Amino acid sequence: MKQRVVITGMGVMTSLGHDLDTFWGNLLEGKSGVSEVESFDVSEYPTRIAASIKDFDPELYMDKKDARKMDRFVQLGVAAARLAIQDSALEIGVNADPERVGVYVGSGIGGLGTWEEQHKILLEKGPKRVSPFFIPMMIANMATGQISIITGAKGPNSNVVTACATGSNAIGDAFKLIQRGDAEVMICGGAEATIRPTGMAGFCALRAMSTRNEEPELASRPFDIGRDGFVMGEGAGVLILESLEHAQQRGAKIYAEVIGYGMSGDAFHMTDPDPDGAARCMVRALKDAGIEPTEIDYINAHGTSTPAGDKSETTAIKKAFGDHAYKLAVSSTKSMTGHLLGAAGGVEAIISVLTINRGVIAPTINVVEQDPECDLDVVPNVARKADVRTALSNSFGFGGHNATIILKRFEA
Repeated sequence: MKQRVVITGMGVMTSLGHDLDTFWGNLLEGKSGVSEVESFDVSEYPTRIAASIKDFDPELYMDKKDARKMDRFVQLGVAAARLAIQDSALEIGVNADPERVGVYVGSGIGGLGTWEEQHKILLEKGPKRVSPFFIPMMIANMATGQISIITGAKGPNSNVVTACATGSNAIGDAFKLIQRGDAEVMICGGAEATIRPTGMAGFCALRAMSTRNEEPELASRPFDIGRDGFVMGEGAGVLILESLEHAQQRGAKIYAEVIGYGMSGDAFHMTDPDPDGAARCMVRALKDAGIEPTEIDYINAHGTSTPAGDKSETTAIKKAFGDHAYKLAVSSTKSMTGHLLGAAGGVEAIISVLTINRGVIAPTINVVEQDPECDLDVVPNVARKADVRTALSNSFGFGGHNATIILKRFEA
């Protein structure tokens, strides 16, 4: 018999806030977290803007000595995990068996900053000066590893790397681990920190990012006819998933229930999306949840603000939902947070949960003229009160990776 899986805690670390209330308030006000990059010289870059976290102090969340051995993406992941654990009132070893608590926090790229710094040392000072912590700081599984070490979680400990689908895959995989009885609690989500010279240069070379440098707050404009690419963000989104039985036994508050998870591969192109793959992913999630398409009230779209991507996702939603596609609210909160790559799915799952929990849909900002080929209800510019019982969150990644999770208002 499959276990029911609920969400009992959440933690965010983004350019729009480091706590749920601040983050949610800024989303509802339609604030943008995008500004000019200040951490390095971007004067020669075609894109000079990003959704950077400018006031993050890792020592608020971890020991200074430990922080020095972590890449920024790991620091962000650990911070969000600590906030989620605190929010859930989870005490590993007290109200949760350490061997039944797992960690599954992915990263799409990993420690890019550490790689850059150590490569420079190698070239300038030679191999003997490369840090012994280089590899364990850089590898993409280390957010999961460090969270496990710091919290004492001894259950399933894994990681997924599926580019921008990573966060949603991590949550979906964690959901399945609990559902089949391999864990009672999972700390899951995504973390990313790629606003670095190499990361920016690489995405600029792909011509994937917006060059609206003079108007940073207006640059990310999903579904708008004037969109010209995504805006990179950084941060982390971590959730505490528990079996319903475990959550109820310890008297935990319950935000929502996870009811469905779908995955698919485009088998089409390295970077260009295929709407058929995304549509199949959503249909699989609906089937896994055992619900009809008409039961979905809201979609947190992948909606990156790229010309091809937004059009493809619109087509995919129509394929998956038929006539009901036009009755759905479909917003892209990347218009405010930027695109957090491997962390996007974690942060957007939290947004979807808050949408259900608080009865308001965060808008897609910067919709000046909606693209007629993206003709769904994208909740333009202004937040909307709504009774959302069931929400779906999409994440799609380079390589043709698609992940969809479905969340529902909890009913005992």
